[in-house]
Amino acid sequence: MSNNPPVVADGTVVSFHYQLRDAEDSFNESSDADSPIVYLHGRNNIVPGLETAMAGKRSGDKFTATIAPEQGYGPRTPNAMQRVPIKHLAGKGRPVAGQTVTVNTREGARHGVVVKVGHFNVDLDMNHPLAGKTLLFDIDIVDVRAATDEELAHGHAHGPGGHEH
Repeated sequence: MSNNPPVVADGTVVSFHYQLRDAEDSFNESSDADSPIVYLHGRNNIVPGLETAMAGKRSGDKFTATIAPEQGYGPRTPNAMQRVPIKHLAGKGRPVAGQTVTVNTREGARHGVVVKVGHFNVDLDMNHPLAGKTLLFDIDIVDVRAATDEELAHGHAHGPGGHEH
């Protein structure tokens, strides 16, 4: 039996902490210090560029990954502006410019950023807020383990207490 810890590869479950910022430092978020992010590698469960950067790493590894927009949330799409009736927005209260709102669509809920508010409609930017941005992830891998048969069948990791469907 080998003393080498498993490496991040397809079919492994990875637990990690992250701090994410964009190249302009206009955005910053991080994982909860008590709850690492857990995902099944190789199943497109995280940003593609980050999944690529994770491959071959081990528990205890710390690194920074720079992810181009094409491997992150994609480029900004200029034609992603939509005029939507205010009545189609989820939530209460009048929306304001800059606010992220949820729109109920035939395909389910989608998020957009309010650009302009009219009497009956809002103009929304439906791009992901991080689209077009170069992302910098500071990663601390907490654990890497083989996925269970159930996790492989479901296509995602199950948490410490199991996964409820």
